[in-house]
This record gives sequence, C-alpha cells and structure tokens, in this order.
Amino acid sequence: MTTATTSSPVIKNKFQSVVLAFRPKTLTASLVPCVAATALAATTQMKFQWWIFAYALLASFLIQIGTNLVNDAMDFKKGADTKERIGPERITQAGVLTSMQVLGLATLFFICAILLGVPLVNEGGQPIVIIGILSVMMGYAYTAGPYPLAYRGLGDLFVILFFGLAAVMGLFYLHTKMWTMDSFLLGLQIGLHATVLIAINNLRDIEGDAKVNKRTLAVRLGIDGAKKEIYFMCLAPFVLQIYWATQGRWVAAVLPFIALPLAIKIMKNVQKTAPSAQYNQFLGQSAGLHLVFGVLLSIGLIL
Repeated sequence: MTTATTSSPVIKNKFQSVVLAFRPKTLTASLVPCVAATALAATTQMKFQWWIFAYALLASFLIQIGTNLVNDAMDFKKGADTKERIGPERITQAGVLTSMQVLGLATLFFICAILLGVPLVNEGGQPIVIIGILSVMMGYAYTAGPYPLAYRGLGDLFVILFFGLAAVMGLFYLHTKMWTMDSFLLGLQIGLHATVLIAINNLRDIEGDAKVNKRTLAVRLGIDGAKKEIYFMCLAPFVLQIYWATQGRWVAAVLPFIALPLAIKIMKNVQKTAPSAQYNQFLGQSAGLHLVFGVLLSIGLIL
C-alpha cells in the first residue's frame, strides 16, 4: 500500500511535466492558421470539408509538439538549458526523461503526423506531399541535425514559412485546389504574429544562448535590435490589413484592429523590461495576440 501511494503522485507529476513539455499554451501557432485558412476557403465558391480541417489541425499539433520535444532534448544536450535557465523548466533539463526518451517521443509524434497526413495527400496530391515532408524535416532540423536552424538565426524565418505561409496556403489549397494572393497574404499575417512568440522567447534567453553559441536572431541583433524585431512583428500584420481593404473586404480589414491595444501592450512591456523571467508573461500575451487577431480576421473574412 505504501508503494502505491508514494508512486502514484510521482507518476502523476511526471505525466504533467511531459504534457507541459508539449507547450500547450503555444499551440495557438497551429490552431490559428488552420482556422484562418478554413475561413478564407469558406468565402470561395468551393465547398470545404470539416474532415480536412480536423486532420490538418491534428497533424499540425503533432508536428509542433514534436518540434518542441526535439528542442527540449537538443537544447539540453548542447548546454543551452541549464539550472540557470529563466524560462519554464524543460523535462530533459529537469531529469524527468532522458534526452533519448524525449527524442523517441518526438519521433512518435512525427510518425503520427505523417499517418494523419496520408488522407490529406490523397486529397491534395504532390503539393501536400512536399509541404508535409518539409514540415516534418524542418521540425526536426529546428534544433537538431548538422545545421540546426535555431542555432543559425533562422528560427524566426522557419516560423513565418511553416506556421504562416505553408500552413495557411497548404490548407486553403486542400479545401479549394487553388493558390491565391489572398491565401499568401493571410499566411504572411498569421506567420508574422506567430513569430512574436519565438522572438520574445529568444530575447528572454539571449544571455544564456550567447554563452553556448546558440546564434538566434536575438543574439545576432542584440537586445535593442531584438526588441525592434518584436515591434515590427507585432505591427506589420495590422499594416497589411490595407490589402483586405483594397479587395473590398471592409469587415476583415477593420475588425482585427480590436486586437491592436494588446499588440501595443506587448510592445510597451518589451520596451521597458530587460530580458528576464518576466518575459514568460509576455509570451502568454503574444499567444493571445496571435489568437485574437487570427480569429477576428477569420470572422471578418466570413462576414
């Protein structure tokens, strides 16, 4: 009886730690492009199917979680995650799982994403094969492999390309079998706001990353430059709203500006705060901005 009562909380805490390693609060980065792409597809004369949305969303979640787990394991192996880390605790760093166990779990998520992608490939053909393979490969290559993107300052570009352009344009194509300027612009807006999360994360960790030669864009730009990047990423999607006005989509052009005060709040917080654990709060705010802006734009497109 004693063994059961003592091991149960340990197992529970271990399970909770692993779930937190998925970084559930950041999964809006996968949710928003799927919602936005489906909303845009709903405005065309083509019929969209909910199963496509569901499969694409689940596959996106799995790829993002797999990417996060690879990041967890590799940052620990390369010395970027130590006891001095000011961000949320990572399971490899905390000793909850070994780096090999975490990489194995990441591989499982990637495999599940590939299996979910099979019906999507049957629906969309070769373009979806290319997007799917590249998404999984780049999810691994983000912090692993011979040329880890995050360690070369390419992480921000990766997010714009895959959590913005590829996610929105790929799903829009699955629904409509079309590549359009509308889907490109929408993907760019979504990707820019998704990049605010990684930019804040990297600015928070700038000192520790520099010590282990993790040359994120924040490390390359310096604190002032990294802050300016965040300002740009916060505001650029609002500037691009001009496009929807030129297309006569006035509700879509105006409605997302409800989220502008949140963008300004994030910018002010970053401007007056030195990189520190306080940036963990700003991460939550940036996820909120990404979600609110994307949902409002989606509603505006439909209306």
